[in-house]
Amino acid sequence: MALRNAITGAARSVYIHARLAGEWLRTGVAWWPLAPSFVADPYPAYRRLRERDPVHYSALTQQFVVSRFADLDRILRDHRNFSNDLQRARSSRGSLGTRKKLRPSMLSQDPPDHTRLRGLVNKAFTPRSVAKMEGYIRDTAHRLLDEVEGTDEFDLMKGFAIPLPTIVIARMIGVPERDLDRFKVWSDRLARALEPLLTPEEQEAVFRTDQQLAEYHMAIIEQRRHEPRDDLVSRLVEAEEQGDKLTSDETIVMLRLLLIAGNETTTNLIGNGVRALLQNPGQLALLREQPDMLPSAVEELLRFDSPVQLDMRIARRDLEVGSRAVRAGTLISLAIGSANRDPERFQRPDELDITRSDQGNISFGRGIHHCLGAPLARLEGRIALEVLLERFDKIGFGARPPKYRPSVVLRGLEHFDVRVA
Repeated sequence: MALRNAITGAARSVYIHARLAGEWLRTGVAWWPLAPSFVADPYPAYRRLRERDPVHYSALTQQFVVSRFADLDRILRDHRNFSNDLQRARSSRGSLGTRKKLRPSMLSQDPPDHTRLRGLVNKAFTPRSVAKMEGYIRDTAHRLLDEVEGTDEFDLMKGFAIPLPTIVIARMIGVPERDLDRFKVWSDRLARALEPLLTPEEQEAVFRTDQQLAEYHMAIIEQRRHEPRDDLVSRLVEAEEQGDKLTSDETIVMLRLLLIAGNETTTNLIGNGVRALLQNPGQLALLREQPDMLPSAVEELLRFDSPVQLDMRIARRDLEVGSRAVRAGTLISLAIGSANRDPERFQRPDELDITRSDQGNISFGRGIHHCLGAPLARLEGRIALEVLLERFDKIGFGARPPKYRPSVVLRGLEHFDVRVA
């Protein structure tokens, strides 16, 4: 068995390299986001894409990769020509086949279904309800740092960036603290479904976890129908517009979406953001001197090392993107991380500048699918930085170099040791 796996692995590697070599000869650039060098630092590869083939067809992944800001901005705003409905895709390769089998969330639906769901959920996810969380977020951030007080070095991801958004979204949903550990495990397993390649074991874990989470949420939903509380589940159950309500299945799927989005984006924003500031000590010093620049700093950190690197659309009909013909049903990968470093949109795009005047990152999308939880992520990111700078006069890299997780869609650190004083 080991020999067979080794032979299979070697044959797969030869096949991948052959296809990539063909891409390079044809266009001057190759797209393979699972390469270790890309995981560590995708931005040089994005630059080559923008310069040499900004609407690049990857024969290996059977999709177009769009890398310029203007093209992404247009596609994200144009839901009439570019669909979020995975069932429209001709391909079912990799994780796409897994995601097609899951009950679709609002993120994977087009109008009118998306319009209806978004309208209902907006009633439960208002700016006022997010603003009410500020005190709790700040208290939680301090409590987490209390647990590492007295140590001069700790893993920022494990001790702070990961648990903070988990605790916050759990509080919003109404999950008791005793269930936080398995809540995070479920979130991590389901987030893997966003990545392009899954092992059979990971696919099975996604389906099993989806069922476990659905059963867990169903119990909470039924309880809130009879005993409403001041939490997100109660607001979703009560959400109503023009006599329409969310069904139990729709509420369960919405909670699944909020669980993943509420954890991953903010965790990556905190980890990637602190790393970027430590790499740019002048910017960190400026932020300490002018803490009123925190909102601007969060926007720049979102742009500089985007928590979500890729989004996806499906061509609704035969059309053109940047003079390239795209057939109906073709997958289009939108390289958000590349668009946020596009020199045609941002001056000195590879420099971190919290005073930047040309803001307008695309990290939370555009159009009708603009991230519903963006205000919460921004609030958590701002408070996390504020509390870190308040608690520690000095923050630096620890002995162990930070390491990014081997993921493509969500860019975040596996571990990140920091030295504090």
